[in-house]
Amino acid sequence: MPLSRIVTLIVGLIVILGLALWLIDSLSRLYWQLSYSPLLGNLLLLLLVVLIGALVAAFIYYVLVMQAGEKRSRRNRPRVTPAQIPAAKSDAASTTLQAVRQQVAQIQDEVTRQALLSRSREIEVNLARGEIQVVVFGTGSAGKTSLVNAIMGRMVGQVDAPMGTTQVGETYCLRLKGLERKILITDTPGILEAGVAGTEREQLARELATSADLLLFVVDNDLRRSEYEPLRGLAEIGKRSLLVLNKTDLYTDEDKEAILARLRQRVRGFIATSDVVAIAANPQSAQLETGETFQPEADIVPLLRRMAAILRAEGEDLVADNILLQSLRLGEEARKLIDSQRRRQADKIVERFQWIGAGVVSVMPLPVVDLLATAAVNAQMVVEIGKVYGCELNMERGRELALSLAKTIASLGIVKGAIQLLSTALQTNPATFIVGRAIQGVTAAYLTRIAGKSFIEYFRHDQDWGDGGMTEVVQRQFQINRRDEFIKAFVQEAIARVVKPLTDKSEVIEHDEEAQN
Repeated sequence: MPLSRIVTLIVGLIVILGLALWLIDSLSRLYWQLSYSPLLGNLLLLLLVVLIGALVAAFIYYVLVMQAGEKRSRRNRPRVTPAQIPAAKSDAASTTLQAVRQQVAQIQDEVTRQALLSRSREIEVNLARGEIQVVVFGTGSAGKTSLVNAIMGRMVGQVDAPMGTTQVGETYCLRLKGLERKILITDTPGILEAGVAGTEREQLARELATSADLLLFVVDNDLRRSEYEPLRGLAEIGKRSLLVLNKTDLYTDEDKEAILARLRQRVRGFIATSDVVAIAANPQSAQLETGETFQPEADIVPLLRRMAAILRAEGEDLVADNILLQSLRLGEEARKLIDSQRRRQADKIVERFQWIGAGVVSVMPLPVVDLLATAAVNAQMVVEIGKVYGCELNMERGRELALSLAKTIASLGIVKGAIQLLSTALQTNPATFIVGRAIQGVTAAYLTRIAGKSFIEYFRHDQDWGDGGMTEVVQRQFQINRRDEFIKAFVQEAIARVVKPLTDKSEVIEHDEEAQN
């Protein structure tokens, strides 16, 4: 029985006993007054005993019934089960992970594929385990390790160390009353450190920060631009963040409030005012008049209160949102790798067909230059590029697309522009003395390239030319492929693949004619 219940019972019995004594005294006087009638006196005495017994029994019964009812209430009360991630978000994360694995299976590089699969498994483990990841992030001198020490209530890292001491992320476990999940607090390397090693540590810190459920961004003064940019970037990708002003023991109250006001102003729009807090994780010691050294205790209560409020109110959603975010980011990374892989394959196809077209036109030059626009887009090239992007096209569909794009190239005047551009480049090279036939062959290669690059964009966007249509895509590719640095490299390769074979062939013909004469 609880102590409070025992005390209530004792006090109640004392009160009842006191009332009973008072009643007995009063009734005894009445009994003596009624002594002339023994029957009435005995009845009164019996009534007194019954009333006192009933009162005591009622009180004891009340106490016992209340206790039994409380036990039944505790038995019937629903048990507190471990916190669960919201079902909708959990299902979304699982679905995304399955899609990611299907994407990863298409990656040809074995090392990259295994690395992404490993990360997907880590996300899946976190989905099942559901620990809350709190990451401490900031410059090396802001006092991150001191903050972790203060939160844990014991020394877990080196304090007052030179910048760069925290080489890797160090994680510690914490339990918060009223929260089922374990809290993992990670101290990260400092950002903005000099040198190659500092840059590598900063990259690690940023990776740890992007995996956080809750981010503690620690500063020791007003935000610098170099601090503001990563903080804003992390907030924009969905990181729940607290901005922590540390080392407030070094400032007067007026200065501290002024810095807090500036910080809240700078992060307005992506961090709430209540999420900017001031602390002193490792206050400086003071020398007393007696000569003794006084070490003030850490003042991190405002941060602990805000962390507790956020984790209790939003902890489940933070875990779910972060897991879903990690799944989506992994999927996006896989998509980019696959896109890069496909582009390399498609570029090889374009390069192969551009020189095939150049060879055909050089051997059999066309009487009308504008027909080169049609020759530049080969139906077989379209079919092969489509296959790279998972689009199975027949030759008839390939010819339709090729003809459509050829008409667009011709209508935009790109054929004429290409001839002028390449004629100028070829004539400046002494090796290109067979200019006429060389120009047609090189122009055919150039137009094939523009067509092929345009079709790559078409298939990359799920067979969609975009809002600007085919015209905008073709014009953009023409502008990209007319830059001086590209033209120089293209002409050098054209000389080797088109002009030199024509020169060699011309020399053979001249030699044969001389022999016949």
